[in-house]
Amino acid sequence: MRRYAIPLLHQWRRDTTEAVIGAVTGSLARPQVLILGRYDDTGRLRTVGRTVPLHHDAARQVAVQLVQAAPGHPWEGVRFAASWGSKDVLDAVLVRPEMVAEVSADRSIDRGGVYRHPLRFRRLRLDVGLEDVPPFGQGPAAAAG
Repeated sequence: MRRYAIPLLHQWRRDTTEAVIGAVTGSLARPQVLILGRYDDTGRLRTVGRTVPLHHDAARQVAVQLVQAAPGHPWEGVRFAASWGSKDVLDAVLVRPEMVAEVSADRSIDRGGVYRHPLRFRRLRLDVGLEDVPPFGQGPAAAAG
């Protein structure tokens, strides 16, 4: 019997990086998906992607830190597509953009800084400030903190 090696067509390389939690789906008590952003060079919070659904333990860890956004949130009035190319909209709850999440991301990035595929939540970075998060357009760079 002859065995053939099947070449890998795609080798997905994932990097760990940080982003700011700007909104969630679900509720503040039970977030399901994190919508993440990074600040650009003008100080504007720009969306970079969202996570896959959070595991129960991760959702509980995030929930105790979330605070609902006050009026004037940078994403007030923004609508988030439910999926790539979809006209369906996510029901998102805006949160104070003060929490930093460490995520695992592949290297597929569009428009200079938006991840094409969902991110995987790793942990909250309570030891990292907003100023340490890589700016929008830096791709998978790690936080400076």
